Amino acid sequence: MYIEKFAERLKELIGEESITSISKKIGIPQQTLSRYILCQREISLENLCKIANYFDEDLDYLTGRKD
Repeated sequence: MYIEKFAERLKELIGEESITSISKKIGIPQQTLSRYILCQREISLENLCKIANYFDEDLDYLTGRKD
């Protein structure tokens, strides 16, 4: 369940910016970030924290535990 919610919220946060651009800024390979969005890969705690820090979001929000 959290994988789908995370993918949905990540798409919202990325918005109109390119995945390539975001991946460079966060320090996560573009292919990895794309797989998170497509629900093809589970996220590591390290990458989850990188994304949360970049977007200044709560981990519980990103994983769907809170709205």
